[in-house]
Amino acid sequence: MKLKDAIRTIPDFPKPGIMYRDITTLLTNRRALTEAIIQLSAPYKNKDVDSVAGIEARGFTFGTAVAYELGSGFVPIRKKGKLPFKTYEQDYTLEYGTDTIEIHADSLRKGENVLIVDDLIATGGTAEAAVKLLRKTGANIIGAAFVIDLPELGGTEKLMRMGIPVTTLVKFEGH
Repeated sequence: MKLKDAIRTIPDFPKPGIMYRDITTLLTNRRALTEAIIQLSAPYKNKDVDSVAGIEARGFTFGTAVAYELGSGFVPIRKKGKLPFKTYEQDYTLEYGTDTIEIHADSLRKGENVLIVDDLIATGGTAEAAVKLLRKTGANIIGAAFVIDLPELGGTEKLMRMGIPVTTLVKFEGH
């Protein structure tokens, strides 16, 4: 099955010139969803993954399924103010400002093997922040896996320069 065929493209959303890659069509297609989870998990089956860290919100959807496939735990990376206990936080830059992501300070232990999962990597700003955040815990980041890559925006290259191996399933040229 070609996963790319299961992803809808919506032109000019959220603004003119943007080609929005809508994964809801993949999520509602049971064959495509199953195949995406299998493909995201496969490179890490023998990597002794202790936890999968999913980036809010669609990283939760894929991340928990990948964690199940790998027999590992799941750590949510949330937007600031959503977690009720002591947290580590990391700021990152957006197109028009900054934002902050957090994890519970006790969610990972030093040396644990962690895989980052999200639905899409574009500029890599959020994923870069996730790497920095997870490094604060002392965890060993063994990779990052994404369903969609927008390669011309440079996110995959950014993570690779940080020493993070990256797996992507589908590449879309353009924004």
